[in-house]
Amino acid sequence: MTDDYIKQKYDPILPRKDEWPVVKLAKSRKDFVQNVASFSKDKIISMTGNNLDLLKEELETTLYREKLRVKQNPWLVDPDDEEEFWSGVKSALVQISFESQATEEERKVAYHKILESITTRYSEEIASNFKHSHYKATRKMVTFGFSRLLNAGRVKGLGSIFSKQYTLQDKIQIIGETERLRDLASKGTIVMVPTHFSNLDSILIGWTISTLGMPPFLYGAGLNLFNIQIFAYFMNALGAYKVDRRKKNLLYLETLKSYSSEAIQFGCHSLFFPGGTRSRSGKIENKLKLGLLSTAVEAQRANYEKGFNDISGKIFIVPVTINYHFTLEAPSLIREHLSLTGQERYYKETDEFSNSYKISKFLIKFFTKGSDISVSIGQPMDILGNYVDLEGNSTDRDGRMIDCRDYFMSNGKVSVDPQREEVYTQILGDRIVEEFHKINRVFSSHLVAFTAFQMIKKQNSKMDLFSLLRLPEEDLVIDYSDFRSTCQTVLNRLMEIRAKGLVHVAPHLKQDIDKIIAHGLANVGMYHSKRPLIKTSDDKITTQDMSLLYYYHNRLDGYDLEKLFK
Repeated sequence: MTDDYIKQKYDPILPRKDEWPVVKLAKSRKDFVQNVASFSKDKIISMTGNNLDLLKEELETTLYREKLRVKQNPWLVDPDDEEEFWSGVKSALVQISFESQATEEERKVAYHKILESITTRYSEEIASNFKHSHYKATRKMVTFGFSRLLNAGRVKGLGSIFSKQYTLQDKIQIIGETERLRDLASKGTIVMVPTHFSNLDSILIGWTISTLGMPPFLYGAGLNLFNIQIFAYFMNALGAYKVDRRKKNLLYLETLKSYSSEAIQFGCHSLFFPGGTRSRSGKIENKLKLGLLSTAVEAQRANYEKGFNDISGKIFIVPVTINYHFTLEAPSLIREHLSLTGQERYYKETDEFSNSYKISKFLIKFFTKGSDISVSIGQPMDILGNYVDLEGNSTDRDGRMIDCRDYFMSNGKVSVDPQREEVYTQILGDRIVEEFHKINRVFSSHLVAFTAFQMIKKQNSKMDLFSLLRLPEEDLVIDYSDFRSTCQTVLNRLMEIRAKGLVHVAPHLKQDIDKIIAHGLANVGMYHSKRPLIKTSDDKITTQDMSLLYYYHNRLDGYDLEKLFK
């Protein structure tokens, strides 16, 4: 992957919508949902070892948690019949306990019926509602509307808003293994795993997939986003399935994983954020949530079990990093991270994306200003993190070809081994983290924020993080000449790391150091009321918000650059 960006137009790899896997899935939605519910039921029965007492315990735990959620944390998007449904579950459980004369088989049938009613409800709640007409309209609306805003900000004159001089690809640069991704998407099934910093990521990745000429991907979006009207429209139009992070019970989590696994087996290209949620600290994710990731491993084994041994049954994992100069939600995200790190008992999140007006206002600001975004597409891998060649064949670190099917063989046949698949998922997770850091694209804003924070930290080397963040204004000042030379030192080290293929840098980092610093200062946290970094009139560098500076500094965590400040 090169650092440079080349804008180009991509033809659709599947021109006819009837060929899109998500369209095929939408047409068989009812049967698919029922299959997910049935598969989830069987899996939960297996996990409880066919022990009715254990199953009863899981059902009662689910009921208790769900009744509590309905009462204490209701959302606008919740179904109207929540209380009615869970009251029905309670009545059914009570009835079984009263029927003392019931045989073991009768109790088994009754408990399994309750379980199936819950997994069916969860499957229906989770399932996407993809409609091609809505998808097409949304794609046109996003491209037209954002392009108009972009030209209004960059083209002078009264007719600027109608200009076509700039396109979204001038604002959002897609770099990396784009052709290989497109090629493999026509051979097997793609599972895209991006970094996650902002609520805008879902829409951004959806636009990226469309721009690359690929059919829509299935992906999970937090149910909380459906509380916001503008997001609800986009999410539904893009075919997102819903992930309710309030629900932590086994029945829901297994149904969610079953939905993902079955969709991948169906041939739907999928996307999920393996970090599980937005990065609170601003760091690239280094500890992934392995639940949904395990569904890719499970789906690969299931494909081999079904006899799909050629390339059409293969699943390709594609890491993606989303690179911003700023994150609108950074103030609330870093406050939450620090409160958790500092073990404070209570923190109430204030979400900058709490309504459609705030989002619209942000989008207008973003597209009429100069700050860019890049989306870095990593090298595709198999489900154990081995790179794959142009034909989709897996190769080890020495370039030797590997047959993935062998990883699932036992006694001469493909077999189910949950412990083995758990280990494979962990290996895959570690490889994704490695690739995230390799394909990360360093911006000037990351450089200046990292350098400034580390310089302040070095000046106060005996302080812990929380003492640093409470320093008075007079202790947050850096001479520009010192800042300039230290930025150059950090940049030189980044270029050495880049030469080893362990990171990428934006083209603007190849300018003169003063221009790089000016660019970084202009862009870092550019929409926050308190700027994380500024240059004063007397040639000093300082911060108006030390916590925000820490957040943007964290983007370069993981490269051992801190050693330069020892």
